[in-house]
Amino acid sequence: MGDDIERLKIHKIAPRTTSDHVFLPQAGGHAPPVEPVNEAYGGTGETPATPIDPKAVEAAVIDALQTIYDPEIPVNIYELGLIYGVEVNGDGRTEVRMTLTAPACPVAGALVEEVAEKTGRVEGVSTSHVELVWDPPWTPERMTEAAKLELGMI
Repeated sequence: MGDDIERLKIHKIAPRTTSDHVFLPQAGGHAPPVEPVNEAYGGTGETPATPIDPKAVEAAVIDALQTIYDPEIPVNIYELGLIYGVEVNGDGRTEVRMTLTAPACPVAGALVEEVAEKTGRVEGVSTSHVELVWDPPWTPERMTEAAKLELGMI
């Protein structure tokens, strides 16, 4: 009988390591970060050859942010109100301040890295620095009307 039980054990769960973090598999292929990520960088580091219009680049960065989704919520992070600020300097250096819906978000690091990577690919951006902040805390009031409508909150 003992052998029958062993054959039925398909997945053996390894004991937890010393980490306090528990990561669950997420849709979209986001891998959990090894360490907590509070900031990330993207871009080539090369100053654009021709002068940029910081406002136009900022609009393009926002467009890029609207393609990034929290895997647990079917609304992009910009409409969710997770982006606290976008600043683009004349040389293409871009600063993005963002938060998450909860500090224990299992894809926090992957989301910060995705924001840095996608905003760093925007034409006119030399470097993209993304900082994860917790003050002020996110609340549903930060969501756009479109996000609230999508989630059935109005």
